[in-house]
Amino acid sequence: MANKIPRVPVREQDAQLRATNFEEVCYGYNIEEAQLEATRCLDCKNPRCVAACPVNIQIPRFIERLREGDTLGAAEVIAQDSSLPSICGRVCPQESQCEGSCILGIKGEPVAIGKLERFVGDWQLENGRPKVEIEKNGHKVAIVGSGPAGLACASDLAKMGYEVTIFEALHEAGGVLVYGIPEFRLPKEKVVKAEIESVKALGVKIETDVVVGRTITIDSLLDEEGFDAVFIGAGAGLPRFMGIEGENLNGVLSANEFLTRANLMHAYDEEYDTPIYVGRKVVVVGGGNVAMDAVRTAKRLGAEAVIVYRRSEKELPARVEEVHHAKEEGIEFKMLTNPTAVLGDDKGWVRAINCVQMELGEPDESGRRSPVEVAGSDFEIECDVVVMALGTSPNPLIASTTDALDTNRRGCIVADEWGQTSRKGVFAGGDTVTGAATVILAMGAGRKAATAIDRYVRGVESEE
Repeated sequence: MANKIPRVPVREQDAQLRATNFEEVCYGYNIEEAQLEATRCLDCKNPRCVAACPVNIQIPRFIERLREGDTLGAAEVIAQDSSLPSICGRVCPQESQCEGSCILGIKGEPVAIGKLERFVGDWQLENGRPKVEIEKNGHKVAIVGSGPAGLACASDLAKMGYEVTIFEALHEAGGVLVYGIPEFRLPKEKVVKAEIESVKALGVKIETDVVVGRTITIDSLLDEEGFDAVFIGAGAGLPRFMGIEGENLNGVLSANEFLTRANLMHAYDEEYDTPIYVGRKVVVVGGGNVAMDAVRTAKRLGAEAVIVYRRSEKELPARVEEVHHAKEEGIEFKMLTNPTAVLGDDKGWVRAINCVQMELGEPDESGRRSPVEVAGSDFEIECDVVVMALGTSPNPLIASTTDALDTNRRGCIVADEWGQTSRKGVFAGGDTVTGAATVILAMGAGRKAATAIDRYVRGVESEE
């Protein structure tokens, strides 16, 4: 029986060694391992994994092709729904989506869908993507932001025949894929840039160093540049802080700034003159994937690295795999701990962070038990740098430069389930609508918006 075959383990770089370098942690499957893992799929008649995938990849179909040794065929199946398989195979939270819905996971281990997608994605980066025949339709669409939402939307629209131009504020395309996720989880040259080149091969143009809201505006794109529609996928790049004493001290920074310097500015590479000061000890405040990325980056830059999180380990929002890898690498976790102030020396630099112990009370609106401060439990953690990884909000610049876009109290652009905003012809999706979320959810939003944009441009109200 296929479900009696144990899950094929994935080879990884030794924990003590990888904690000193920025090379990729997971090596992925080779062809023999991938085909063996593919034999575990039960090929369900009603595959729950497909419904749980935000872009609805036909998972059993691509796994069947892989099992038969037809890797190109597997790539063709994935390409129908995803333009970034090498990226998604690495960073998607499969355990709560496709793999979390796998029948085999009920009594054992689910099929390693993410690792199989990564294998197929990497294979096609080396051997070439399936060819796509495109017939141009004479219409133009502008995309704001070259992150996962923008790339997914652009890819689908290009396949439909649209002339697509992406406008990116930074000097490199990729959005959070380039500046937010560390090299050891998502290689930039090998994977991100290669995937972006594949999107460009569809005819998508990318203009960098263009700040929408300053260099150009939504109004000018529609009224002067001749675009039929605009999709805003600018992400959520505005960091949040706690509002506690001492956050303006030297040595306190957001995870966004910390990771951007490390990733986009190559601060981890001695050949680049953009170092990051980490001192002897770094405290990262937060418990999500970004916090794990920041603390593991700090470790690799030579600092003792600590996670401070106000709830218990059970409530950590980060992926289980990332927490596991962090622990293997020697990251210290201080759970049920909440900062109350950052303490500085007489020169204005961080010397410690003051914290209190917490205990879990009643569940909050999200269902997680609310942390409650334990009276008289103050203590200090000596450190040189404090990184706040507390989530992000959309940059308000784009919406503030036009009166026609509605936003909510969190600064997110208001859009319906298909991405239509309050302004006709302007669509939005991903983190700029939902707030900080996952790569695959942003891609799903980009794909839905592409469908809606096509209907809007063609004047079709609805389709079956």
